[in-house]
Amino acid sequence: MLEKKYKYFLVAVVLPGLLSGCLGTRYLKENEKLLYHQSIVAPKGFSTDGLSDLYVQKVNHKFLGLPIYSLVWMYYTGAKRYHQEKFIKRRDKVEKRFQRKIDATSWVKRKTNLQYRKQKKLDVLNGKIENGNMFMQWGEKIAVFDSANLKATVDRLEAHFFTKGYFLAKTVSKTTELKRKVIVKYTVEPGPAYHYDSIAYDVADTVVLKLVERSLPQSLIKKGDQFDQDKITKERERIDLLCKDNGYYDFSRQYIVFDIDTTFRNQHKVALRMDIKNPIKRDFHKQFRLDSISFTTDVGVTVPEKMKRKFKVYRNITFNFYKDIYSKKVLSQRVSIRKDSLYSRSETFNTQRQLANLDVFKFVNINYDTSGGRFIANIFSSPLDRYSWTNEAGMTVTQGFPGPYYTMSFRKRNIFGGLESFDLNGRYGFEGVASATQSGNFYKSTEAGLNGTLTFPQFLLPLGADAGYRLGKFNPKTKLLGGYTYTDRPEYQRGITTISDTYTWEKKRILQYFLTLINLNIIRSKTSTDFQKLLDSLKTNQGNNLVNSFKPSFVSSVIFSVTWNPNNYGNTVKSSFYLRAQVESGGTIFNFIKPDFIRNAGLQTYKYLRFNLDMRKNIVIDKNSILAYRFNSGVAYSYGDDRSLPYEKYFFAGGSNGIRAWRPRRLGVGSYPVKLSDNPNKNGLFDYRYEKPGEILLEGSIEYRQKLFGFISGAVFVDAGNVWLFREQARQTDVDYGNTKFKVDQFYKEIAVGTGFGLRFDFAFLVLRLDVGIKAYDPSRQTNRFILNKVKFWSPYGTDHEPVIYNVGIGYPF
Repeated sequence: MLEKKYKYFLVAVVLPGLLSGCLGTRYLKENEKLLYHQSIVAPKGFSTDGLSDLYVQKVNHKFLGLPIYSLVWMYYTGAKRYHQEKFIKRRDKVEKRFQRKIDATSWVKRKTNLQYRKQKKLDVLNGKIENGNMFMQWGEKIAVFDSANLKATVDRLEAHFFTKGYFLAKTVSKTTELKRKVIVKYTVEPGPAYHYDSIAYDVADTVVLKLVERSLPQSLIKKGDQFDQDKITKERERIDLLCKDNGYYDFSRQYIVFDIDTTFRNQHKVALRMDIKNPIKRDFHKQFRLDSISFTTDVGVTVPEKMKRKFKVYRNITFNFYKDIYSKKVLSQRVSIRKDSLYSRSETFNTQRQLANLDVFKFVNINYDTSGGRFIANIFSSPLDRYSWTNEAGMTVTQGFPGPYYTMSFRKRNIFGGLESFDLNGRYGFEGVASATQSGNFYKSTEAGLNGTLTFPQFLLPLGADAGYRLGKFNPKTKLLGGYTYTDRPEYQRGITTISDTYTWEKKRILQYFLTLINLNIIRSKTSTDFQKLLDSLKTNQGNNLVNSFKPSFVSSVIFSVTWNPNNYGNTVKSSFYLRAQVESGGTIFNFIKPDFIRNAGLQTYKYLRFNLDMRKNIVIDKNSILAYRFNSGVAYSYGDDRSLPYEKYFFAGGSNGIRAWRPRRLGVGSYPVKLSDNPNKNGLFDYRYEKPGEILLEGSIEYRQKLFGFISGAVFVDAGNVWLFREQARQTDVDYGNTKFKVDQFYKEIAVGTGFGLRFDFAFLVLRLDVGIKAYDPSRQTNRFILNKVKFWSPYGTDHEPVIYNVGIGYPF
């Protein structure tokens, strides 16, 4: 105990000295004060969310909420070593060097490349000349209190309240000084809110008036609502789009004017009138109908000088081309604007997007020609290269030591003239993985795969021409895939042959659907003698179904999945939500025919149902902070003769994208123990070597992400979950192996909990993630399940009998 007290005393004495360089006041000049804290006080029930964004002057960011200004320290540390004149001299030197190279070459392509590289380097140097070196750009200056900012902030707050209907709002600022620190408090008196007493419309054009009146159920402004300037702005945009989607090509939102009157009728009421003015030179708004549509498919293509474009008319679209290489049937399905129809801005954008989704054109532009008293739609597109080849090399990390990989991708576009694409993808790599038969040994695992995919921009179904034309707006695709994957480890060699067809379509870019009618896999494995003995032992003594993964098998299934992404999940500007649901029926065909011919070939068959639901939500707190949630669940039920699932169809818990305090696939099943005796194994560690397949999955996570500096963010998280079986496995032993079956009155006691922290390196092309997962509650331990209090980071293993888990990943976990 005495030794611990000395440790705490030493930390208490030394830590302030180490952190003193991060305290903000040391960077203040004479007579300067630090803006230490700002707050807004409002009446009970009045929301102050988002009001802090209106501060004219911001306080410095604090490390973990403590009065430690690490970013300020970073800025002034960089400033000590910053000499602007050095960067100016370097910029001049770089500019002269590149200019000499540019002047010395006559090759246009090289000249352009040099000009691009020169500008790129100059932009970096100019940024350092204007904003300082990297430490200064990542850090921030000390927030010196300026009393002039108080009045400016008060004005901002009152202006904001005015736009929300609090026309009589008052804000008072008060400062409190503590030595060289200033605390500012803004007290808000919002006063009464004003509501709409009446809404009137003054539209000179009677046709437009009727259009607006028909759309009133969709109006964002209703009688009795509280006045809100933002909603008025959005209502103006809604009416502008409404008119432009109904033929009013030259309509402008400037024609829409809102007038308010606060003296009309009752107190604290607003009379609102919306006026839609007519154009200056006309006493009505003109509607435009498409006289014709022209589609040029090969803008920018180099051809012989005397070669001229040809044209063909298909479904009232005039196609212009040098060579007739694209299917006019498919292209016309993607054009949602129609001859003789009213102009629509939404359909114009939709056409542009649908044509771009074909992945055949570099760009697609649509403009309208109103000259000569006609209204003509011109579609211009420039084709992508017919052949493309990409190569990629990198490092991969899953369960062991990292290893290199190489991938190759080849694509041929418009392979049959119907805008189809053929993709050939190959991958080869190896990494170090833990031995499955011995403890502490690592071996090389080699993986190789080759897949060929043929994508058609339509459904390969017996549909009529009109049906295909109507379905075009849903961006339909059919993907035929054939592939082979091979894995080579000392314990086994495994090959999987796959054949599938998948239909995909979407609705308004928010909903995406995937239907796989044929998904066939032939799996063949060869195991070593020792590994086969281990698999048999796990099955016999523990009920672990790992042996099923290595049986020669034939797996067939029908899969349907849907994703819902209503607000661009993952963006850092506003909160977003994502949902993905998938239903799979395996061996469905064997309900109607007997699989004897497959079993005679030495292959096992399966019949099962599988469902998976994945929900995610990001809450943007501010531009530097995000709170992310995830709930992932699944159920897989086998109704075949042997009551077994294909191993790939089981659910697993653990890993860098799941419960991060456990290694991949090592959590569970239920409260099944991680040891087979009263003591850990001879290495002092619990045994987490074997994968734990489950039929029921429940998994949840919450993560707080905070930008630290530059491209580096930090995160803290809590993960919870487990996997279970529908039935207890038969075992030839009397040893109590805990509960593996899902029980309504018990499962919540078997939820494993892990926590941890990590860093995210947000490069322009990827996000590299490092996470430290720490077990908090482990249901597989028969005693002392709560183990968070045993964490010792200075210990070789992090916690008693089980190391802290370090995860490396690409992208965010959810």
